[in-house]
Amino acid sequence: MGDRPIVIKNPPEIDLMRAAGRINAMVLQEVGKMVRPGITTQELDSAAEELILQNGGIPAFKNYPGPYPYPATLTVSVNEELVHGIPGKRILKEGDIVSIDCGTILDGFVADSAFSMGVGSISSQAQLLLDVTEKALYKGIEKMRAGNRVGDVSATIQNYVEGFNFHVPREYTGHGVGRNMHEGPLVPNFGVSGRGIPLRPGFTVALEPMVMIGTHRTRVLEDQWTVISADRSLTAHFEHSVAVTEGEPIILTAI
Repeated sequence: MGDRPIVIKNPPEIDLMRAAGRINAMVLQEVGKMVRPGITTQELDSAAEELILQNGGIPAFKNYPGPYPYPATLTVSVNEELVHGIPGKRILKEGDIVSIDCGTILDGFVADSAFSMGVGSISSQAQLLLDVTEKALYKGIEKMRAGNRVGDVSATIQNYVEGFNFHVPREYTGHGVGRNMHEGPLVPNFGVSGRGIPLRPGFTVALEPMVMIGTHRTRVLEDQWTVISADRSLTAHFEHSVAVTEGEPIILTAI
């Protein structure tokens, strides 16, 4: 994925991405309302697909190429599952953390965003993990400004997360997004300020801090998609698609 081209978007294209992003945000908002003890991850997925289709979109994740075509509309990752959890018969339980990632294609452009939340009452440590991961996303977005470098974004996320003795993975990163789900540049959640390519107006990036309590190491389960923390510690994941402009960064996946 590191050699994928960077595609500069013009203002009309950014407007199209915002339209896709509004659908994606609405879907995640509605799916979040459904999260409760006793619901299955498949029920969340089915609702998301129906909402995307009702609003004229296409699920971006479904049939996405990988070890085999991805079989669902959402990725739903629970507790130690960091990303790419496949929805199914799993029942959410009180105290779980669930991370829900969604992609929508509208008029040829992709929106990609994610959030994590607790199921019912969760531990104070789990709540801190959620708060830190979400805050890291917004700290990274603040650095998505023309003239800054990718390393400025990456280092900001890493330094904030590691300040709480949490960890970011090395293998999974943010990425450019646009007419394709994955474009350049890669934006890791770790790095060194002042390094990496300069950000330019028209860059559009899916920025996605992924955070683990116990380790930065990961492994992939036998389903060949689901990524977990190597020590099975709790994880969280927040993501927005963001456009770099001449001024303030624009969150494309907001309501």
